[in-house]
Amino acid sequence: MSIRLLRAPLTWVAVAVVAAGAAAGLYWFQPWKLVTDTEVHEELTAVSAEPAPPPGATTPAAAPASTGPVLVSRGDFVSHEHETRGAARIVRTADGRHRLELVGLDTSNGPDLQVWLTDQPVRTGPSGWHVFDDGRHVALGPLKGNRGDQAYAIPVGTDFSGLTSVSIWCERFAVSFGAAPLTAAG
Repeated sequence: MSIRLLRAPLTWVAVAVVAAGAAAGLYWFQPWKLVTDTEVHEELTAVSAEPAPPPGATTPAAAPASTGPVLVSRGDFVSHEHETRGAARIVRTADGRHRLELVGLDTSNGPDLQVWLTDQPVRTGPSGWHVFDDGRHVALGPLKGNRGDQAYAIPVGTDFSGLTSVSIWCERFAVSFGAAPLTAAG
């Protein structure tokens, strides 16, 4: 009878430990995100074909400045930890602000995905998965959806010098799902 009484509390402790471990694992990995998608369809900027000077550059007095939105830079996504397709572009709006637009993004959903402008070069394969937190980055906010068109305001006063790429960055696991190198338009 005494063995039976000892087993009951140990069984409950074991069940509690397993349940707590399962709950923590589900919270940390969020496996349901591998089979769910979030689509976003924000309106993107209609941009001029006229190339824009790089952010922060001065326009010569003789050259008329464009009054409409212009494409500053763009690039196509490269897959890293997860297959990622689409394009990224920086647009200067008519009021002089900048925004990052993700065009036709298609990647996996995941926990704690962020959109970063970075100074790291985009590398293909596993060598490019973990580099984007090694240098300077500007966090533009959580990824709104893993599919579709979406836009992110770039903070006023951002120093664009050296920011040459965009990463869909998973903060929880410190890995890039995909990245796009940015090259000047024109």
